[in-house]
Amino acid sequence: MGIPGKGKRMVSTATPQASRGAVWTWTVCGLLLVASAINYMDRQTLAGASVRISREFHLNQTQYGEIESVFGYAFAAGSLVFGWMADRFAVRWVYPGVLLAWSIAGFLTGWASNAHELWLARGFLGFFEAGHWPCAIRTTRHLLDDRRRSLGNGLLQSGATVGAITTPLILRALMGEGDGAWRLPFLVVGIAGALWIFPWLLLVRDGDLPPGNAGSSIAGGTTPFWNVLMSRRFGIVLCVLACINTTWQVYRAWLMKFLQEGRGYPEAEALYFNSAWFAAADVGCLLAGAVATRLALRGLPVHSSRLVVFGISAVLCGIVALVPWLGRGPLLLTVLGLGAAGALGVFPIYHSLTQDLSAEHQGKVTGIAGVAGWLVPGYVQKGFGQIADLTGSFNLGLALASLLPMLALIPLCFWGSPRPTTGSKTA
Repeated sequence: MGIPGKGKRMVSTATPQASRGAVWTWTVCGLLLVASAINYMDRQTLAGASVRISREFHLNQTQYGEIESVFGYAFAAGSLVFGWMADRFAVRWVYPGVLLAWSIAGFLTGWASNAHELWLARGFLGFFEAGHWPCAIRTTRHLLDDRRRSLGNGLLQSGATVGAITTPLILRALMGEGDGAWRLPFLVVGIAGALWIFPWLLLVRDGDLPPGNAGSSIAGGTTPFWNVLMSRRFGIVLCVLACINTTWQVYRAWLMKFLQEGRGYPEAEALYFNSAWFAAADVGCLLAGAVATRLALRGLPVHSSRLVVFGISAVLCGIVALVPWLGRGPLLLTVLGLGAAGALGVFPIYHSLTQDLSAEHQGKVTGIAGVAGWLVPGYVQKGFGQIADLTGSFNLGLALASLLPMLALIPLCFWGSPRPTTGSKTA
């Protein structure tokens, strides 16, 4: 099917951002980065403490995978709910609501007394964390034109790694000796996350981020969501996200176990490398967004610039397929670092693809794509644990996961001709 809304006249729309200026716009983008950091701090605290938690609750790899799976399934469900809400209601109020809810869920994780309570807490965390992406992507879609969105999305996505970089250091500082010492970081991170609400409400006004229909850029009415849902491009978005998010979530959830149980690194060394690994991912994410934006501003077609950057990132990620032949040492860590840069470098491009589909339905597009993007990792997480239990190794699962972004390149090549740049919002 063709591009939703094709043939209708595209017009510029006056928005509050145009009068607020570029400084305000990029400050809001910076606040989105912080929200992504909080999102990942709540999420990554479990992975960082996974060996201790598994030992205390007597979990094998499959059972740990099931806890990661429930997070993914709940995230898929939350994507539907909050994707609709981000379009139906003002993001100014939806966003802080979901952030407060997931901060409470993260806090309660620290009080879990058995595996069942842990399972429930991670389910609630996944459900409410799903609200972050529809709200955040809708915000950057409203603030930036299509040439600059890769950079804005890079800042947004890089916040995830800022949080993930910080989390191992927090764990190292707060976890004392003994299995029960893993609980304190969950409590601290949960309380800290709620503080984000105050600068958001001070910075963003009621009219800055209107609901979907109010933000439409198509003259004469809105595009029916069914047209968007059944378009070729939406199918491509689903395929791409299912591949790249599976890779990223496998890396995120199992890296600490791979380092400690798979290669024998002490907990302290594994935590410090985990922080460095996410720093490498952050560099890859920011570079990917900046390079794609630079290429587009220099005249390369927007989609061509994205495709080049996505391809380079996918190849870097694929290097991790060498892990089965690498033992403990600098070469292994270097390969893992390159894989981190590639695994996150594809995400600014993916977010820009979703923003090409529909202005008025951006939240629903992000939310429904999130279902495919999280059901698949949710299923894979348990399978990864089963493979690890059967083979006694994490090697095969990591190698297979590393190849998925290259698989995503195939549908991406059928995206079609780039859409003309619409009226700029600001920046």
